[in-house]
Amino acid sequence: MARRKRPEEHENHERWLVSYADFITLLFAFFVVMYAISSVNEGKYKVLSTSLIDAFKQPKTSAELIRLDNQPVPGAPQKLIVIPAPTVQPNAGKFEEQTKKMQGIAGDLQQSLGTLIDQGKVRVTQSKRGIAVEISDSILFDTGRAELAPEAVDALLAIAERIKNTDNLIQVEGHTDNQPIRGIFPSNWELSAARAASVVRLFEAAGVASQRMVAVGYAEFRPIGPNDRVEGRARNRRVTLNILADNQDEIAVIAQ
Repeated sequence: MARRKRPEEHENHERWLVSYADFITLLFAFFVVMYAISSVNEGKYKVLSTSLIDAFKQPKTSAELIRLDNQPVPGAPQKLIVIPAPTVQPNAGKFEEQTKKMQGIAGDLQQSLGTLIDQGKVRVTQSKRGIAVEISDSILFDTGRAELAPEAVDALLAIAERIKNTDNLIQVEGHTDNQPIRGIFPSNWELSAARAASVVRLFEAAGVASQRMVAVGYAEFRPIGPNDRVEGRARNRRVTLNILADNQDEIAVIAQ
């Protein structure tokens, strides 16, 4: 039996197009990847650039640098401390001058009121706020009255003579005890304010500038002694002259 002849396969002359298309596709993908890698984010680049410029533009300090342990460690970063320049108090000289001035005024007042201080009727103290001259009402006023007693005028004029040429503010405070009063004043508020005003008027007549003074009435609400005792109530009935320190620009009541 004769062998059958196999049909001849048709030769495909266009197979190279498949390989070529694959090659072109891979080449296109390669260029896309390369482009993506090489593209720059301008926004992030500007942020990074600005940060680097600011970091390298930090101003140099002239302060001395010292190692914490004073021992150099090979290969280790050194810890440094910046020693700032010493600060200078701008008003140190003015404060010292003001303190000396207030000490001088306090000394003059103690000298001129020495007799009353020895009798326990006047007390002179000094603090950062200024000078306080505490005067018992027993030498200033009659009970329930706001007119100055004649024997009190000389003591107050001596104080006015020593403060009229200064520029310190003067706060005159009137104080009473907690006992109800009878007379022309309805309460201790009016009485304490009127007594302070009487002292201010006397100082004004003696040459103390009016704009430097203020009169305040505290009634019985700032006691320095117990109001349930006779001695305590006597201490609470007083007038206090506050010669304020370093207050040329203040026109106000300053609480203690």
